Order: sequence, then C-alpha cells, then structure tokens
Amino acid sequence: MADLPFATHKKDQPVKIRMGDGTAGIEAKTVVAAFDKIVQKFGSKPALHQKVIKAGESAADTPWTTWTFQEYRNNVDSFAKSLLSIGFEKFDMVNILGFNAPEWHFANFGAIMAGGIAAGIYSTNGPDGCKYISEHSEAKVVVVEGVKQLEKYYSMASDLSHLKAIVMYGPDELPADVSQKLSVPVYTFADFLKLGESVLDSALTDIGEAQNPGDVTTLIYTSGTTGPPKAVMITHDNITWTANAQLKTMGRPLDNDDHMISYLPLSHIAAQMLDMHCPMQRGVQIWFAQPDALRGSLGATLKDVRPTIFFGVPRVWEKIYDKMQIVGKSTTGFKKTMSTWAKGQAAEYWENHQFEGNQSKPLLYPIAQLLLGKVRVALGLDRCMACYVSAAPIEVKILEYFASIDIPILELFGQSECSGPHCTNSPSGWKIGSIGRPLEGTISKLDPNNGELIYSGRHVFAGYMSMEDKTKETVDSDGFLHSGDVVSIDDCLQNGVPNTGFMHITGRIKEIIITAGGENIPPVLIEDQMKAAMPALSNAMAIGDKRKFLTILFCLQVEINEETGMPTEKLTGEALETSKKIGSSATTTIEAQTCDKWKKYFDDGMKVANGNAASRAQNVGKWALLDGDFTEPGGELTPTLKLKRSVAADKYSEVIEALYA
Repeated sequence: MADLPFATHKKDQPVKIRMGDGTAGIEAKTVVAAFDKIVQKFGSKPALHQKVIKAGESAADTPWTTWTFQEYRNNVDSFAKSLLSIGFEKFDMVNILGFNAPEWHFANFGAIMAGGIAAGIYSTNGPDGCKYISEHSEAKVVVVEGVKQLEKYYSMASDLSHLKAIVMYGPDELPADVSQKLSVPVYTFADFLKLGESVLDSALTDIGEAQNPGDVTTLIYTSGTTGPPKAVMITHDNITWTANAQLKTMGRPLDNDDHMISYLPLSHIAAQMLDMHCPMQRGVQIWFAQPDALRGSLGATLKDVRPTIFFGVPRVWEKIYDKMQIVGKSTTGFKKTMSTWAKGQAAEYWENHQFEGNQSKPLLYPIAQLLLGKVRVALGLDRCMACYVSAAPIEVKILEYFASIDIPILELFGQSECSGPHCTNSPSGWKIGSIGRPLEGTISKLDPNNGELIYSGRHVFAGYMSMEDKTKETVDSDGFLHSGDVVSIDDCLQNGVPNTGFMHITGRIKEIIITAGGENIPPVLIEDQMKAAMPALSNAMAIGDKRKFLTILFCLQVEINEETGMPTEKLTGEALETSKKIGSSATTTIEAQTCDKWKKYFDDGMKVANGNAASRAQNVGKWALLDGDFTEPGGELTPTLKLKRSVAADKYSEVIEALYA
C-alpha cells in the first residue's frame, strides 16, 4: 500500500488510500461489500420505486412499481453475469445513456459487480458527444434508454472497436431493422439479463472478493466548461468513505424510513452520491421522477412522494421561488398580513439559529410554523428534514426567502474530483451564503499566492483516465487536489483544526478576468451583485479579459419552450412584473431592448451594483440585453447549469464587440 501512488492516469492502477485518524481512519470497503451488507439488513424492504407508464396513460393514473433490496440485487447480479457471458473482464467499461430508472442502477452496479467500471453519459449529449465518451472509455457495452438514444449510435457504432453489445431499456420496442442499422448485437434489457443465466453465483463472489478498495470503479465525465470532458476516475473507497462522511453531517441517522427523489442526471457525481451510494449505506428508499421533471412534473412527484431529504440545483429552487412570488403578489388583505407576519417570525428564527447565532426563538414562532406548514405541504416538503443545494452558485436572497417560509436550504460544495462533497452546511452548523465547512477527516489549505482551495482526503479521485499531464496539474506530489476555486475561510473552526471554518467561494481561477490594466476580477461576484440589484434578471455574464474596462451581458427572465427547452423572447415572472412596475409596455426582450424605461432600470441597477463592488476595478462600464436566456439546449449552460463562458462569449461575440466599438 505504501508504494502505491496518490494519483494515476491508468484505470487499472490501484491508488494509495489516504488513511488518517478519526473519520479518516475508518475501514476501507468496496462498493460490493456495502451492497452485501445492506441486502443482509434490508433484503425484503423497499428500495426503488418507479411509475412504469404504458402508452396512452398518465403518471397520475399509474401506480408505483417497487423493487425490494433483494430484487434490486438480483437484477444487478443478473446484469453482471450477462456481462461475464459476453467476455467482460476486470476494468472493462459500461456506458449508460438515459434518464434515471432502476435499469440505470442495475447496469451501474452490475458493471461494478462484474469487476468493471461504469461511466454515465448525459442524455442531452448529441451523437458526437456520445461517441467521444464511448471511444475514450473503450466501452464494451452501452446501455441506452429507448429508441431516441439508441439512434445516436447508428452512425458510429461500427467505429467503436471495443463495443460488444448495446442494451436498451424503457417501454420502447426494438426497431425491426435494428440489425441492419447496427453492427453489434442489440438487446432489450430483459433479454440481456437472460444471457448470464448459466453463469454461477460463485463467479461474482470470486470477483467481489478480489476487488481492492483502491481500485477504480466509476468514471464521471466532466461537463467540459473549459475544454473536452475529462474522465474522473473514482475508486471504491472514494465512494464508500465519502458517502459515510456526508451521512455523518445529517441531522439524524438515515434508514429505510427515509425517502429521496431521483431526477438529476445520474452521469453527474452529485446524483450518483445522493441517489445510489448514500442510500446504499443506509437503506434509503429512492423514487424515480418522470423524465420531464425539470420541465414541470417534479412538483407533482414531490407532493406524491413527500421526501425526507431533497436536493435541488439552484434552478429548481429558483423556479419554486418565482412561482411563490407570483402567489404572494396575488395574496391580499388579512391573509397577506398573516403571511408577512409568519415569514418575519421564521426569518428571525432561522437567522438566530445559524452558527454562532443566539439560538433564541421568537415567542410566537410556533404559531407561524403552523401557518407556514401549509406551504410545506403544498410543496411536498412537509416531511423533509434537510434540503440541499449545490452544483452552481445560488443567490443569497433565494436562501433567505426559503428560510422565511420555514424551509432552510443547506448549501454544499464539491467537485467530481472529490467524489461529490468537500464542504457542507449541516442542520447543526450552517450559515446562509456559505458553502459550509469541510467534511471531517479531510485537510484543507489555501494557496498563499492566489487563495486557491487545496485539499486532501479519502474523497480525492484517482486521476483523469488517459490524461497524465492533467492529472499531475490537478493532484500534487503530496496528494493534494488543487480545486481551481478561490475561497475565504472564517474562524468557526471544527475542534480548533486550521482551515475548517465556513467557506465562501469568491472566484474560480480559470474564470478570473484579467483586464488590460492587469487587474484580477472574479466575475461571479459582479454577476451576483447585478442580479441582487435587478431582480428581473435571470442570468448575467461579465466580460473584460484583456479589455480596458468591464462590460456585462444581461438575460431577463423569459418563458422557456416546454418541448425544446429553448428560451423565448416573452417576459415572465419578475421581469414581466418589473415591466409593469416601471411603466413599460414591453412584454418581450426585443421591446425591452429599445425601451427607455428599461434602459433606466438597467442603468440604475448597474449603478447600485457598482456602488457595492469591492473596488473600482470591479465596476462595469456598459451593458447589453440579450434576446433570450442562457440554457443547456442553447449551449451556454452545462447539464448541471454551470455557465460555459467561452461558448457564450463566442455565441454573442458580435454583441460583445459592439460594447467595445
């Protein structure tokens, strides 16, 4: 073990486990061992739930289908045996492309049980994006959801030299001409499971016992904000240790009476940790949302399931916030008075109960709780003991609003490269606007030159597959991960350990704007100030690299096409309300672009934001309003809704150049 490297670029090279004291010293376990233990404990208990909707039926009229932990494991083992039957070997790769479903889990854990590696592909990827990952990972089997995803492989399966089979799940039937379209065998999920019926159970047992906690077992492909996706190699110990470290921060131990909704892309580390690995440690039940969850159906699933833990990316919380603002504006009279009073009581309570707060309770807070409880019920969050947010920045005003309706949201920070979380707020220790404190058993420090967060621990990944230089750039010789994020750390230390206070992200190294005058400018801080000063904004992007002054692109809140996910020009939410408030007749972005009242709104808002800037160098000189908003289908956002700055800069280059003309 002592001779092993901290990091590698080879998928078959075990890495050193960063053992330490306390939490860092718990026994290293494989994913297989964790699965064995949970099946022994909860075998007959419910594990997974899905609405299997038939043609012509709706989700509302469809009952839930349930798999117990034993049935879950049986499907996983069957998938693993079928892999072995077609010549699958240790460290071979399975790609999974599709929306969250039991089959996603069966294939993921089946690959691991067979000694291989699972790698998800975002379902929004086009054929070229799918080919890149399947080619780079040398996938032996690709699992796809339905004909739509299957068709992405028609034009390139013959170029994938390692591909042995494609497996399709979901209600679709295989196309009659599929054998003419593809040069490899294509199976329905049910038919594929039959291939391994003659493989002995002992074959899987032997493979499981031979696995090492330091072996690579999962690939997470980065969303590619700064270049081609990198394959983040995650080990067994990364998964099992990190899941347990995160679970320790919860307000209470979780068990089979806890419930979570699976709806975020399982190709992302956050969803894998939340939907697969943390539940696997405690027996938490998972309920699969509908594929259109982020286009509107998530609300119905929330009310149906009433989860006890809920994780939302910022956009999910923002959408709920926007709807609540509309409801609030339509409330009048006594009901409005009581609502405002109750929110004031809750806001005071949660302000007092942040870390180092006075912990006092407003005298009439229990009555406010009863009133606000109706809101929690309406949202489906009445059983929720912890709500989380991560994956992208969220405005403090959103967090403060939810606290005022008695729904505190805990922000956390992590990366694919640290197997999910590194810092988290917890029910027992949180501060609004911070990303929380580091997990126990990890070590954090700051680069004295630029404030970059550097950290180590058993959650740090094994390296980027087939990218030796990138791996060495990211993990140093002492095993510390260079995060790329600039942070500040307060003095609320854990047990007096240095650099274990609450952290605030102030910028990202690769996103720092360096002006022509040599000033280093963190764009996120500027963008947040603009959005705080102008609530009608949905997004903003600061510009100024190698320029004499800063400019900014504004996106107003607009309606999104439900079918395509693309933005329209029609104002909605706070933007439409603002238009009425300032006396403008504009109902579209095109009309707002030429409206003097909107010009004054932006000029005044920018003046306020500039006045709150940390220095004059961070003042913005000019702005431009775009026709629509930044979206994933539009190319400006990643699947986890992070801004692709270089893509947006290229797409709106004419607008940007006009600002500097």
